[in-house]
Amino acid sequence: MTNYREILRLNSQGISQRSISASCECSRNTVSNTIKRAEEQGISWPLPKGMSDGDLIECLFPERQVPSTRRLPDYDYIHKEMAKNGVTLSLVWNEYCETCRLNHEVPFMYMQFCKYYREYANVTKATMHIDRKPGELLEVDWAGKTATGLSELAMCKKCTLLFLICLEITLLYSQSVKKHS
Repeated sequence: MTNYREILRLNSQGISQRSISASCECSRNTVSNTIKRAEEQGISWPLPKGMSDGDLIECLFPERQVPSTRRLPDYDYIHKEMAKNGVTLSLVWNEYCETCRLNHEVPFMYMQFCKYYREYANVTKATMHIDRKPGELLEVDWAGKTATGLSELAMCKKCTLLFLICLEITLLYSQSVKKHS
């Protein structure tokens, strides 16, 4: 992919277009077109703060931006589903793909689906950072659902619960027990 940011930076330093094309490993026509478009759009080095490479490409070549034909997932629904026990992003993605196929729409691939969901979750999450001193807090809890294990003596399946004691991020103690009591 062409590094338009680097082309504009090198051009601002007075480096020749041939040298820029060699440095950025692109054609001289690409360098020439980029510089011409930047001048037409009033873009110069240094670029405005916070302008990403995608924003730069959009400013330089607005006609290249093709709207996506893929169906956007319902992120509110996905976020509610992810809060349920045993639901993974892979399961929700499979459900999304099935819905798209039934409606004759094109779904996002798994990596794009995860990327967009992560962006949504980062914006909508309500979390609070709590500053703690190391060793200040001891957490005691039961871990997840019951686990099924095979008893070596009786050679039968047994359901157990996992009891954990943690000192902040360090696991101190764990034990498999039959009952909460």
